[in-house]
Amino acid sequence: MTSGRLMVPISESVTLRNTVAYAVRHAVELDVQRPVVHFVYPFSRQSASDEDTADAEELLERVEVWARDDIGDDEGAVDIETAVVGLDVYLFSPGDYADVLTRYADREDLRTVVLDPEFNPSGTTPLLPPLQSELEQAGFEALQAPVERPTKRPRLVRGAGVGQFLLLATLSYGFYLLVGGSLAVFDLVTGAISGLVVATVLWHISFTGPVRPDRLLVRLARMVVYAPYLLWEIVLANFQIAYVVLHPKLPIDPEMVEFDAAVWSAIPVTTLANSITLTPGTLTVDVNRQNFTVHTLTPGARDDLFSGSLERAVRFVFYGRVAARIPSPKERGEAGGDES
Repeated sequence: MTSGRLMVPISESVTLRNTVAYAVRHAVELDVQRPVVHFVYPFSRQSASDEDTADAEELLERVEVWARDDIGDDEGAVDIETAVVGLDVYLFSPGDYADVLTRYADREDLRTVVLDPEFNPSGTTPLLPPLQSELEQAGFEALQAPVERPTKRPRLVRGAGVGQFLLLATLSYGFYLLVGGSLAVFDLVTGAISGLVVATVLWHISFTGPVRPDRLLVRLARMVVYAPYLLWEIVLANFQIAYVVLHPKLPIDPEMVEFDAAVWSAIPVTTLANSITLTPGTLTVDVNRQNFTVHTLTPGARDDLFSGSLERAVRFVFYGRVAARIPSPKERGEAGGDES
């Protein structure tokens, strides 16, 4: 029988996000009080560098954000713990990984393991079948997360429901009226027709998942808080740039910089990229997943960018207060990533 204390070994994989969601959902559905899920990152080599440790901690922070996002507003439903193991040993075989995971599980009183089907921290020989066997021999209940491996070429058209259709129609209708600037009967009718046409054509493309009204309302409320904050940042940046332009020596120092932002999925990344561009002194030149290339006009603009204030605010909007506490790009060691 599955206990309420789960361990999930993690590594970068295409199925990690879905495995996290399954583990949290599985814990919530258990008939136990206060279940806990331990996400554990096993190092695949001894004497890890500071950069390796930072990468592991960043992945664990990302996983924790995903898990708390899956829990939703009921933050007390499941406890989330994260840990790095195997720093003092060299891990090579499935038996090595099983040993280090067993030691951690014994210390934390964990007897159930949820395995990512693509778990492969070494990046070479697949570990899962022999690792699952080793864990079961050690007395664990080893469950493989029933998640699908995404195809290499995802479809443009996805399955969608009534919720996506209504949301897209409403957003399109509101945007039409906002641009038109009129609430005349003609505009109300043509706006409704336009919204329905847009929703009919794009509802299978624009949204990648089911609409959850409770989560959507929470994010909209956070966005209401974020909008005046962004406006304030824009005003401050305008004064800074005005000072630079009016200064007799014109103290500009343009530089292209790169950093990896701690935001995930298309909408949060797009929101951060646009927020950076709207702030005078910085311009988002290119975005590749989480990697941002930004043109900065002054040292002050670079300092503000790497301080992570906008990034932290965007994380708050989409992931909540827990994600807002993730270290800034400067604290993560991203401040040196320049191109020129």
